[in-house]
Amino acid sequence: MADPKSMRLVVVSGRSGSGKTTALHVLEDMGFTCIDNLPAVLLPALFDQIKETGCSGKIAIGIDARNSLGGLKEFPQILAKLNESGIQSEILFLDSRTPVLIRRYSETRRKHPLSSDKIDLKQAVEMEKNLLEPISIMATRRIDTSNMTLHQLRDLIKKHITPDSPGDTAIQFLSFGFKHGVPVDADFVFDVRCLPNPYWVTKIRHFTGLEQPVIDFLESQIDVAAMLADLIGFITRWLPRFIASNRSYLTIAIGCTGGQHRSVYISRRLADHFRQEYPNVQLQHRELDLS
Repeated sequence: MADPKSMRLVVVSGRSGSGKTTALHVLEDMGFTCIDNLPAVLLPALFDQIKETGCSGKIAIGIDARNSLGGLKEFPQILAKLNESGIQSEILFLDSRTPVLIRRYSETRRKHPLSSDKIDLKQAVEMEKNLLEPISIMATRRIDTSNMTLHQLRDLIKKHITPDSPGDTAIQFLSFGFKHGVPVDADFVFDVRCLPNPYWVTKIRHFTGLEQPVIDFLESQIDVAAMLADLIGFITRWLPRFIASNRSYLTIAIGCTGGQHRSVYISRRLADHFRQEYPNVQLQHRELDLS
């Protein structure tokens, strides 16, 4: 009989169109046995069978609104019992803003699993959000895919499931532009739009915060240095508290207007600073990666 502690369960859930199928494909490539749309009530029986056969390994289960309503309501109790038996479990919840999900369905002309002749697409998307609430509130990692490419989503899932430094909290610094929406999966959001904007300097406007002309401009500004020092002080003060609470991931988002200059520069400087002390620091520039 297999030891439950040798088994690992990753539950992949989220609203339809948010990238669950992509996530399961990534996990399958990483050696997980993947089962999509398994009724939640069958989870205990599945692991009982695995234990009886003496197998051990990694299981990924896709659970979404196609499950029966009763199964979704019972999911918290079902997962709690599995955890009590010693099985390592985590919940990866993917979501996107409602207008983005509606656009994706409109572009692909796919039928939403909850839509019908009486329920239109918008109603189905909102209904699904309510149905998945019992799983959403339990998620160990939430990912907003609204502004992500498939490549970005694959990379993020790999970093989450098999981080470079096992046992260490993954600290991600994320630059973004407010005009494209605030990342809903961020733990901290800092607004640097009050800083001098390189966009208004015509000769350096077309450069990004990763390039020397913009770097030179921002490093010549007293307010930029003061903001950077304050952010480093705040994060240094509170980061150990989050790590002590066994957080697997911590996302610190830095936003400016368009996500091209100030937020890129500040987030890179923060990542460089904290890499000196923490082994698993990641850096992502949302708007640059999309361009």
